[in-house]
Amino acid sequence: MRKDGKLDYLEMAAGNGSIDSVKAFYSAAFGWTFTDYGPSYSAFAEGLDGGFDGATPPGSKPLPVLFSTDLEKSLETVTNAGGKIVKPIFSFPGGRRFHFTDPAGNELAIWAEV
Repeated sequence: MRKDGKLDYLEMAAGNGSIDSVKAFYSAAFGWTFTDYGPSYSAFAEGLDGGFDGATPPGSKPLPVLFSTDLEKSLETVTNAGGKIVKPIFSFPGGRRFHFTDPAGNELAIWAEV
């Protein structure tokens, strides 16, 4: 069950713009299966849901994604607590989200269903 402010998803870079090698590795090493969302994004549901993004530069840090039932309220709460918004609210297939950094410079995202 999804809950406000809890880790819900982990997004990782696929590296070279093609996710085929990353999918092949995780399939062979751990038996993971994937759902593709276009040519450069593939999701997994292997304990914690997540996805590989082929459009993210190689070597990028993983992106922890939290859940929200009220995205605008979460944005306000993050801002009031001292977080810095680095990507304002935007839509993606299945929902909307924004990205922020915490005081240590860690980037996270918060998403809500459409």
